[in-house]
Order: sequence, then structure tokens, then C-alpha cells
Amino acid sequence: MKRVTLVFAMLLFTVLGASAQIETPVTWSYAQKKISSTEAVVYIKATIQDGWHIYSQNVKPGGPVKTTIKFSPSKEFTKVGTTTEPKPLSKFEKVFDMNVGYFEKSVVFQQKIKLNKPTAAVTGTIEFMVCDESRCLPPDEIKFAVQVK
Repeated sequence: MKRVTLVFAMLLFTVLGASAQIETPVTWSYAQKKISSTEAVVYIKATIQDGWHIYSQNVKPGGPVKTTIKFSPSKEFTKVGTTTEPKPLSKFEKVFDMNVGYFEKSVVFQQKIKLNKPTAAVTGTIEFMVCDESRCLPPDEIKFAVQVK
């Protein structure tokens, strides 16, 4: 019995130790604002830990993984234009041999939508890559949902 308990304890500590090492330097939050009875703006905010950055939506081919925001098709709303972002910082990255746009600390992406109903469930995915000065974490994709009322 002691051996089974010891093996179980070792397994538990191994799993807990491995999960504690997963880094998540970016947290995402979502909001919405109705600007008329038929229009709203969806806000998608990335809060980025010090020393890390994510890339612009407008990175040229051959560069790092750009931030990509995809809205799920819905009969409740229609996208108006493209998802906007503030002007990114820019620097030459030798590994890609190009100037690359990126964001530090925080960034808010905005998407205007036309409402086909008084309320709408806006869902989708965000793909992004986060890097610091010496490494990049693998690209990640998360789901989001915002209720427009």
C-alpha cells in the first residue's frame, strides 16, 4: 500500500510541476458598445506581461505569426469593414530580415458590426504568437464570446 501511495504522490507532483511551468504572458478580455440600435463595436483587448510582445495583424508573409481574429458566421450580425488596431511599434528582426509591427503591455482591437437583431452573440477565435527578446512561445489559438445587448 505504501508503494502505491508513493507512486501516486510522485505522479501527482510531476503533473503539478509540469502544469506550473506553462507560461501565459497574454490575457484576453472582451467588451462591446452599442453605438446605435443597429450598430455596435466589439473590443478585444490583449494584456501582455512586461518583456513580452505580440505581433500586428498586418505582418507581411515570411515574418512571424501575425495576430489573426476570425469572427464566426452568424445571422445575428454582419462585420462592417476589417478589425482595426492602433499603430504598432516596429523594429527590424534579423531572423525574418524585415521590419515587424508588434505590441507591448496592451492592445485593443476593434470590430464594428451591423446588428440584424436587437442582441447578438459574437464569437470567434484569436490566433497569436507571443515572444520576448530571446524566444517565442508556440502560436496559440483561443476562443472568444461577447454578448451584444
